[in-house]
Amino acid sequence: MTQLDTDPEWITERHVVEIIQRRDPFSHKGNYGHALLVAGGFGKMGAAVLAARACLRTGVGLLSVNIPGCGYDILQTAAPEAMVICDGNQKIISAAIGLDNFSTIGVGCGMGTAPETANAVKQLIQHFEKPMVIDADAINILSENQTWLEFVPPNSIFTPHPKEFERLVGKTDSEQTQLAFSKKYQVFMALKGHHTRISCPNGKQYANTTGNAGMAKGGSGDALTGMLTALLAQGYAPEQACVAGVYLHGLAGDVAAQALGEFSLLASDLIENIGKAFLKTMSKA
Repeated sequence: MTQLDTDPEWITERHVVEIIQRRDPFSHKGNYGHALLVAGGFGKMGAAVLAARACLRTGVGLLSVNIPGCGYDILQTAAPEAMVICDGNQKIISAAIGLDNFSTIGVGCGMGTAPETANAVKQLIQHFEKPMVIDADAINILSENQTWLEFVPPNSIFTPHPKEFERLVGKTDSEQTQLAFSKKYQVFMALKGHHTRISCPNGKQYANTTGNAGMAKGGSGDALTGMLTALLAQGYAPEQACVAGVYLHGLAGDVAAQALGEFSLLASDLIENIGKAFLKTMSKA
């Protein structure tokens, strides 16, 4: 997408200051939600790690990560604050788990699209009734099974990059297609790119003002999924989560790029600067 068809509302620091609430000094972990990430596959456990670390850095109270068996040692080492739920299959997610204890779910990072994984995604979206974050291979699975889109919980958030978006809706260069998708399925969509564009079920649109070309690397999207999942788990409305999450994600990338430059910026650097992005923004509150 090279230009905007309609005028969106540009996201600024003011939006985030108005959304993000300071934490109650008498609160405990139970006040900030229990998120579930369903992610990872053999050779792509890094995606699960990045999403988990970003989720934790964005303030979730509790995090569980559902991964293939091959990722157990990796997750326990790379994200010790997260709880791990292992699938019976060593290489892929092959079955859905009980969902009663979770505030929200983020699904798709590094999962692959094996038939067993696709069926697990179907079970998730059919049985979870609250808004969730749908990214990467979960989007690819829905692209191949379009009738399943009717099962997606209302007000969920899709986070495709342009190629994933194309697989979902077909070739298009019109933001109106994105907005039509949001309205039809009653979901939010954050279409990643320069000035990441957010479409809402009520027809409202936003465009982001943070971020840089150093973020155009594998793993940046996994970080965004983790951040959005954390915000939903804490009780922020999906529109608030999209606006604040996308802005803070880009700002963390900008802070990291100031120190490292765009060529050397990694998704893990972005995640390590989420805290600074919050501090920079909330200092204006």
